[in-house]
Amino acid sequence: MAEAISVSSAVSGTEKTLSFETGKFALQSQGAVVAKIGKTTVLATANAAKGVRDGIDFFPLTVDVEERAYAAGKIPGSFFRREGRPSQQAILTCRLTDRPLRPAFPDGYRNETQVVITVIGADQVNPHDVLAINAASASFMISGIPFDGPIGAVRLAFSQDGSWIAHPTFEEGEQSTFELVVAGRELDNGDVAVMMVEAGGTEKSFTYYADGAPKVTEEVIASGLEASKQFIKESIKLQRQLVASVIATRGAIEPLKYTPVLDYSDELFVAVEAAATTKLQPAIRIALKSDRNAAIDEATAQTVAELIEKFPAQEKQIKEAVRSLTKKLVRKRVVDEGIRIDGRGPADLRPVSAEVGLIPTAHGTGLFQRGETQVLNVLTMAMPKMNQMIDSITPETSKRYMHDYNMAPWANGETGRVGTPKRREIGHGALAERALFPVVPSQEEFAYTLRLVSEVLSSNGSTSMASVCASSLALMDAGVPIVAPVAGIAMGLIFDQGKYTALTDILGAEDAFGDMDFKVAGTADAVTALQLDTKIEGIPSDVLAKALQQAKDARLKILGVMNSAINAPRATVNESAPKIVTFTIPLDKVGEVIGPKGKVINTIQQETGAEINVSDDGATGIITIGSPDNSKVEDAKARILAIVDPPTAELGAVYTGRVVNTAAFGAFVNILPGRDGLVHISKLGNGQRVARVEDVLNIGDEVQVRVDDIDDRGKVSLSLIGPDGEVIKGSGGGSAGGGDRGPRPERGDRNDRPRSNDRGDRNDRPRSNDRGGRNDRNDRPRSNDRGPRNDRGGRNDRNDRPRSNDRDSRDGRNAPSDAVSVSFEEEFDRDLRNDLGDLG
Repeated sequence: MAEAISVSSAVSGTEKTLSFETGKFALQSQGAVVAKIGKTTVLATANAAKGVRDGIDFFPLTVDVEERAYAAGKIPGSFFRREGRPSQQAILTCRLTDRPLRPAFPDGYRNETQVVITVIGADQVNPHDVLAINAASASFMISGIPFDGPIGAVRLAFSQDGSWIAHPTFEEGEQSTFELVVAGRELDNGDVAVMMVEAGGTEKSFTYYADGAPKVTEEVIASGLEASKQFIKESIKLQRQLVASVIATRGAIEPLKYTPVLDYSDELFVAVEAAATTKLQPAIRIALKSDRNAAIDEATAQTVAELIEKFPAQEKQIKEAVRSLTKKLVRKRVVDEGIRIDGRGPADLRPVSAEVGLIPTAHGTGLFQRGETQVLNVLTMAMPKMNQMIDSITPETSKRYMHDYNMAPWANGETGRVGTPKRREIGHGALAERALFPVVPSQEEFAYTLRLVSEVLSSNGSTSMASVCASSLALMDAGVPIVAPVAGIAMGLIFDQGKYTALTDILGAEDAFGDMDFKVAGTADAVTALQLDTKIEGIPSDVLAKALQQAKDARLKILGVMNSAINAPRATVNESAPKIVTFTIPLDKVGEVIGPKGKVINTIQQETGAEINVSDDGATGIITIGSPDNSKVEDAKARILAIVDPPTAELGAVYTGRVVNTAAFGAFVNILPGRDGLVHISKLGNGQRVARVEDVLNIGDEVQVRVDDIDDRGKVSLSLIGPDGEVIKGSGGGSAGGGDRGPRPERGDRNDRPRSNDRGDRNDRPRSNDRGGRNDRNDRPRSNDRGPRNDRGGRNDRNDRPRSNDRDSRDGRNAPSDAVSVSFEEEFDRDLRNDLGDLG
């Protein structure tokens, strides 16, 4: 086996160690690196095709994350017990890794390239997503694939005392107010250019703020971006050490040879610029997206017709050159004139509107529109049992707050595939979910499971941030007591002629033609989520700090419009939503509330129509009751509280109750909530013997009963009240025994009795009912040869037949002639003696 090459270094200010290793796993991969932090381990493999696939006009980079259940010591919970499609966490990690890596590949490189990160160790302490970014970069660095790296990444957690913690554990992250993931590359001057940011508040952010923790403002985030640089440099330094060790051990890394693919020649672009500039200038000034696209398409067609003779068979290249010229003209106008496509200035917002309560059957709705971008959000609330169960390799096992994002092709006036969400939709939904997560009340405070769905009705820039605004409106419309409304805004950036120009509320075209997509969401005084992607080599942190402040100004304006639609959560939940109450009971009462095989709780649900969920936290039982009708909730609650603390029956009192169970010895009657009593079978016959309880009473019967006795354990003995209002007399019948059986014959000391194994060899002793061998059974008289059934007497004649349990015929003991008692113990003894003889 090949000798592994390993490098490692401590993470500054922590007890953690980051390590890279190559040469032991995946020896045929062009680049393979095992990265570890704690016991969390990932294997990153980087490979590229030797040539360019025909017809490829883009860079085909694929990032895949494979989460193996064995990494966490688990077996997948699916029916097939193996991993299937990637989890949402895996998809988000793919996107997190792809975003900083993609800009590091050279222009014109079109070879199919793939990096696969396989999680082979998950210690449930250290997250694997940021480790995956560092491992992927390291694998490209030793692969020979053209890559302008290394790229370093770090997660920072902002603690309650106002300090940043590098590479926090899951627990450290939960106890913080904000988490910030930053990736970047080191510049020649030693500074770090930020290439990707992903950040969001935690579930208890605002709880910690209320307790005195510093709020995460734009200034705090700017300080976090600065703090990240030290740890990004440490990762980059370690990757370079790995590369140096590989070269020292194996020799120089052979670079992958490739031929750059150009979309068009310089000569063609000069010709297009001369022919199309005057045609495009008026087109890029049209505000409406559809009209502008139509005008650009017309200008493109005219340019193709004009140049196709000079550049035969190059229609595709001419169109690409026109697109590049359009981008150049749009950017130049912004930088030189400060005027954008739709005529706005760099910091101007488009017209904004907000509405709530649009769908009467929904629990909460919000419609948000900014320019031509329009998003409808619909909220559904349900019982806690609808929490999403998560089968993952992280400590997260369930979610009670979910946000889904849908955007169909018709939102852009196009046709295309609909159905299963794509990675982009999953990523946008997760971003909106993260933005609202800190302001949503916990399930202890607000028992509902929450699912928000954002439907993009029209798209022209920043639908994810419109989803945040629409979701906030829907939550307040539904009466969810969020801490504060949240709004989001998308920022853009154009870097040209050495000048950075930040753009507020970018259009789709500005996103495509710009150098940055920077999304910021938050309340009026705190940031709750952040996402940044760049198309250039990196952005100085001071430029980002300025963009953050510009985003806050826009966010406050949007919040003002939202407040005009609804300025606080409604006092009560929507009438169409279930009404839910939650309360605790002693843990030892949970079994009584549920009942045998769920009988008690199911009865309460059936009779009240309310839905009941029972759980516990190890110390107390937790009861959650829900129904659209609040009276049903209160009815179910009262019944459960009566079981937990049942009322006391009064001796001699008469109650109307319902038969809830029957047994051989009597019927159980529920007389009060949580209080049952027994009517013994001997009290059912009104002077006559009753053979079966069910001959008199059945489950569900409503009866009147009198309390005869309450023993020291609280057990209640009842008598049946007849139609005349009088107590039904007892019969002395049934299995309870009716009369004195007399003394039991002395059977002698157990050790002196003859034992069953003293009766000789089993094979030699006569059997009590020797039936012959198996093959002789056909010669035996069958049980159905006993004569006609009618000769045995009908059911009504059975009292005239001699009974098998007649004590006079069995052991000489006299029983009262008017009552026959059946004892299970004696019946069993008799049957045993018949089969095996006297056992003593």
